[in-house]
Amino acid sequence: MNKGKCDISGWLVRRASWHAWAVLVAVLGACAAHTVRVTSDGGMDNAIVVRAARTWLTGGSPYADPHFLYLPSAVLAAAPQALLPVAALRLLVPVTVTAFLAGGWACALRLHGVPLRSRLAVLGPAALCAGFAPFGHLVLLGNWTVTAALALPAALLLAGRGRWVAAGAVLGAAVALKPLLAPMALLFVLARRPGALAAMLLVPAAASGAAALLMPDPAGFVTRTLPFLLRGDDSFVRLYEASPGAVLPRLGVPAVLAASLALAAAAAGVGAACLRWRRGEPGPLRLTETAAGLMLSAFLVSRPSYDHYLLVVMPPLLAGLPYAGSVARRPWFWLALVPQLPGVSWPYLEPQTRRAARDCATLSVLALTVARHNGAGRTRKGPGGVVAPRREQGSGTSRVPWRAGRVYRAR
Repeated sequence: MNKGKCDISGWLVRRASWHAWAVLVAVLGACAAHTVRVTSDGGMDNAIVVRAARTWLTGGSPYADPHFLYLPSAVLAAAPQALLPVAALRLLVPVTVTAFLAGGWACALRLHGVPLRSRLAVLGPAALCAGFAPFGHLVLLGNWTVTAALALPAALLLAGRGRWVAAGAVLGAAVALKPLLAPMALLFVLARRPGALAAMLLVPAAASGAAALLMPDPAGFVTRTLPFLLRGDDSFVRLYEASPGAVLPRLGVPAVLAASLALAAAAAGVGAACLRWRRGEPGPLRLTETAAGLMLSAFLVSRPSYDHYLLVVMPPLLAGLPYAGSVARRPWFWLALVPQLPGVSWPYLEPQTRRAARDCATLSVLALTVARHNGAGRTRKGPGGVVAPRREQGSGTSRVPWRAGRVYRAR
């Protein structure tokens, strides 16, 4: 990481003033407060999970609702919310979602060795909240994708410090709540970490198995939810899906061709992620870009796939901005985010039900950018450790070289 004055990263990693922190608190607070005002239950998506938990507490099957797409363990996790009054959920859910997103950003910063008091620490969440529409959508909906947005950078941070089994357990706990991070199992296969892979698989299996025994319909996830996900024929869900397989048919592309294109792009993205892991040296960029490649490839073919899924990969990628070799330094990384600028009206895409085309464009371009970056033929060397800022000696211009701090132990 270059912390000199000749590079933008030098400015980004310096300490932010209290004025900047005040702006961040105001922006995040306004986003949460807006959700409190316009929702009656803390968010439509969180309400689906809470309603399923209430159904279970009254003796019914949570899978009677076709829009409940979670494992049985999520029902138990939502049970405490089901016991709270709606007025409390209206306040607590937006605040909790915002706090989870901030926690994920903090983990992403520490993964890349960026100080938590730096300007980047302030600018990152402020820019995502004010300039990236999926951030506001996630807070407004209260979707449990936020658990993955916290778990992925936390797991990568643990893996970067050599605690692979703990990383697997964190990902497994996130999968038990929402199986969005299941593709991360391939990262442990690439890293040859069977213990971490076992932890990731056993945690949700044990949690869901135990929870299923308490359900009146223990096989509901298999008999009802999985067929729903595989068919993807829900008219309401399809309007907001961002995967090419869902959007291209609405533009006149045959469904078989659209699915084939999405599958081919996903396969290319996985292949590029494997190359990135094999050719790169241990470091945060290797972990981040490999994980992002795997997740974006899954989003291209998953049904459903929503715009707020991008919040899972954006913080780890954006936190790598101080490194010259990161994908966040590529122009197409930023161009992919242009369709998500709030307040911009795009011709023919003004209706809310047509925004899936914009989401698909962002997802596709971002996935292609990360895949091209990962599949580059040259070997990019990642940073070997967390470096401390250089210190000036006296009033002159001479400076002592940076000194390496904690050795990066990812292998």
